[in-house]
Amino acid sequence: MDGLLDTALANPWGTLDTVLDGPLHPGGTDATAQLLDRAHVDSETRLLDVGCGAGHALTVARRRGATAIGIDPDPSRSADRAIGGDATALPVADGSMDVLLAECVFCLTEVPAALEEAHRVLDSDGRLALSDVVVDGEGPAIPDRMAEALCLTGARSRDRFLARLCDAGFDVKTVDDHHDELLALRDRVTDRVDYEGVLGLLGERGQRALDAIDELEAAVEAGQVSYVSIVATA
Repeated sequence: MDGLLDTALANPWGTLDTVLDGPLHPGGTDATAQLLDRAHVDSETRLLDVGCGAGHALTVARRRGATAIGIDPDPSRSADRAIGGDATALPVADGSMDVLLAECVFCLTEVPAALEEAHRVLDSDGRLALSDVVVDGEGPAIPDRMAEALCLTGARSRDRFLARLCDAGFDVKTVDDHHDELLALRDRVTDRVDYEGVLGLLGERGQRALDAIDELEAAVEAGQVSYVSIVATA
């Protein structure tokens, strides 16, 4: 049982992927479609989905007629023949994309380098469409491994993230908050995973994990941890 807990703490997104259907980010496919609307993705769009995972967003984009390419560190996860690569080293030519999509990606990489790469691959009027976790204040008191994997470490405030976009040469056009969708995702997880029952079998260590989950839920409820989507032009 301790081994299962270690696995979950080390890779909570992978653990969630085994129990949830569809995209793991708040709002799911509907949120992706709305983000693509704001980025004006249509049949003329060349789109690069960075960190495409299983390829859900690629399907949404291609249904609009867009030419959509997926990039992922583990391309085998995608049924859409994704290309291997990551946000800091994109295997595409300069200025070759109209839209770069990055959902729950920049929080898992070196943000300045990822933004530099995004700017490089977008054409002169290209759009960056991204969604990510933001944290106000110190963040919840949870284990370091869990905090890092859930994108809760470092200076991740909304204002700082927007400032980094401007520093990288992007002009922010729209910012949407998805706190309600984050709460709904939490409810989906708690409906499907009896983590209290499982962790209750692990004694003191399990109780510490339950306390951390309570801290995280309180931070989400209070809006200290939220989720935003942004569209910016290069």
